[in-house]
Amino acid sequence: MKTSRRFFLLGSGVSLACGRRRATVFPGYAFVANHGEKSVAAVDLTRFSVARQIRLEAAPSALIADSGRNAVYVLAPENGTVYEIDAARLELKRKLSLGNPVVSWRMAPAGGSLWLLSRSPHTLVQVDVGRLQVKTRLKLPAAPEDFDLDREAPLAAVSFLDTQSAAVIDLAKPAIQRIVPAGDDPRSVRFRSDGRQMLIGNRSVRKLTVLDTLTGATLVRLPLPIEPENFCVKADGGQVFITGKGMDAVVVFHPYQTEISETVLAGKTPGAMAISAAPEYLFAANPESGDVTILEVQTRKVLASVSVGQEPCYITFTPDNQYALVVNRRSGDLAVIRLSALANRAPRVRTIPLFTMIPVGSEPVCAAVLAT
Repeated sequence: MKTSRRFFLLGSGVSLACGRRRATVFPGYAFVANHGEKSVAAVDLTRFSVARQIRLEAAPSALIADSGRNAVYVLAPENGTVYEIDAARLELKRKLSLGNPVVSWRMAPAGGSLWLLSRSPHTLVQVDVGRLQVKTRLKLPAAPEDFDLDREAPLAAVSFLDTQSAAVIDLAKPAIQRIVPAGDDPRSVRFRSDGRQMLIGNRSVRKLTVLDTLTGATLVRLPLPIEPENFCVKADGGQVFITGKGMDAVVVFHPYQTEISETVLAGKTPGAMAISAAPEYLFAANPESGDVTILEVQTRKVLASVSVGQEPCYITFTPDNQYALVVNRRSGDLAVIRLSALANRAPRVRTIPLFTMIPVGSEPVCAAVLAT
């Protein structure tokens, strides 16, 4: 009988040594956006294989999972199209085209709405997901670069590259409350977890600007050893991890103390990051070397690395915190890492094996997971 490579990979991951906890499957799907072939791959996580390729009319770049509606929303940014995928039927249900490019989007913290940022025209658009219709269009004073939503209050923060400024927007009205200076090259903006401060990533000048949300006052500008490009926030908001060009490291920022606490070497040119829950591990993708570096969040110590494929660009986790899923853009696959392998490794072992590898399509760029 011929044994397939997939069978061997699954077997090597599931058959554990005596005394170790046996791995279980996750009852759900990972949806992977394939930019290169204009599709979304639905990966069955009970079988670790693609169940269906859902074809689209435009290239997707981002996904948002909505467990309340059992749906996945897909953004094709070039023409501003939002697709809704029925996660139970694994099929396209509805779509909405804004007719203009979208640079970023977010789901409202309470659900029910998608907010999309557009440069042409300069607008912030609210989409009601129940009807999948535009609910609000707010005109912006300049071409926007990035935005964020406050977790508690109905506020948005938008950065503007050309005018080197940031705006605080009252989404309940909606209306711009104030526009304030944000420093040179304000590429990224994030709210502190309590919404009282805004963090501006001044990329080319390698600085982090902290602004007071209520007054707009600049509280501090912190120099960084890297260009602040990728941000990853701990669940309680107490630490922000930053990566970017300039150093093979992760910068650790404490927003409530307004200080850079340390810089940790973490693989080669780390990029996208994600943090697992209980235990908290920071996974940092290294696109150039094709691996992922794993740090313990509490101690900031590098625990291990794992080879995952070519150009890892996105990391997420199954809701049961059993598996890390790494999207590899160049090799077109989804690498699966079993988190318990970290606890089971010998103390001095600095590498862990993959659980399995799943081909998903051409140029995958992100993933989202939903339970069935």
